[in-house]
Amino acid sequence: MKVILFVKKIFTHRYLALVLRLYIGGLFIYASMYKINYPAEFAETVASYQIVPYWAVNIFAVVLPWVELISGVLLVAGIRSRSAAVIIGLLMIMFTTATFINLMRDAAITCGCFQAVGEQISWRTIGRDIIWLIMTIHIFFYDKALQLENRFSLMLREI
Repeated sequence: MKVILFVKKIFTHRYLALVLRLYIGGLFIYASMYKINYPAEFAETVASYQIVPYWAVNIFAVVLPWVELISGVLLVAGIRSRSAAVIIGLLMIMFTTATFINLMRDAAITCGCFQAVGEQISWRTIGRDIIWLIMTIHIFFYDKALQLENRFSLMLREI
């Protein structure tokens, strides 16, 4: 019984959520950098998934990296981290679903997660995305440490 309580205490600890918040935020910042610098290559990757309508591929390829960057920065800074975690969680669900659909089609395409010429999608890609989704859910429920947003609200109350 004590072991279960100890494990529960570790997995629900706010500093674990802080570490996960910094990791996921940094990951999304890193993932967005290449896509922002090379939108045409990312548009080709988006088109290769054959899920986004053709007319929306370029819009999607330009907007998505900025959403990733802003959400990642908000997570790292601890500003509206629950909102950022929801957005990143929805993105992870979207990425996992798109990868799963293309695995079922036996499409030989690359992930496009961090660069245009990367690893080919596989079940490992889905597993990795699910682990990142679980980390994001953990952030949503347990993140309370070192939130910059809380610091600003305290300063405003003092004024």
